[in-house]
Amino acid sequence: MDKNLLWNVEKKVERTIENLKKNNMEGFYVENESELIEKIKQLISENSTISVGGSMTLFETGVIDLLRSGKYNFLDRYESNLTPQDSKKIFRETFFADTYISSTNALTEQGELFNVDGTGNRVASMIFGPEQVIIIAGVNKIVKDLKEAEERLKRIASPTNAKRLNKNTPCVKLGYCMDCNSEDRICCDYVVMKKQRIKGRIKVIIVGKELGY
Repeated sequence: MDKNLLWNVEKKVERTIENLKKNNMEGFYVENESELIEKIKQLISENSTISVGGSMTLFETGVIDLLRSGKYNFLDRYESNLTPQDSKKIFRETFFADTYISSTNALTEQGELFNVDGTGNRVASMIFGPEQVIIIAGVNKIVKDLKEAEERLKRIASPTNAKRLNKNTPCVKLGYCMDCNSEDRICCDYVVMKKQRIKGRIKVIIVGKELGY
């Protein structure tokens, strides 16, 4: 990356981490996947119970591979041959996990997390249950404010995820959100996380590259 563009990104990250702290959330910056994995190892204990939200970022960065290493009690929602009942059981057990790891649809420079779910299990676990929540986000997820966060959802996150999940929605055909009433709609539960009551429960790790949708 051009050094001047890198400077611009670093300033954006600094503002975001500063405001996360004001909102009782911890913020960290790592340059790449290797640094990310080392940071996660520092934040989670071996043999602890870990669960994750649906996220391409966790696959891209090797986090899922780490959790499958056998060092953790991993509630693996991606295990092959899971029945709907198995998945539901994992989602419920997640509320009792020591750590919940996920990404976010958008992270504002004001230190806010903006997420939209189809069934709500991901945002529910972010809000309540697990003792610790670790959010991993590429620098592409940082936006100026909630208005830009919603625009990012409509233009990037929602249509791309709907296509990934093979949903029959207008956004898959058009490439942008139509605020549809489709049975396959994945944008159902809108959650903004601002000031946190439990200081440090939520930890946000920003990675210095583009990750996920």
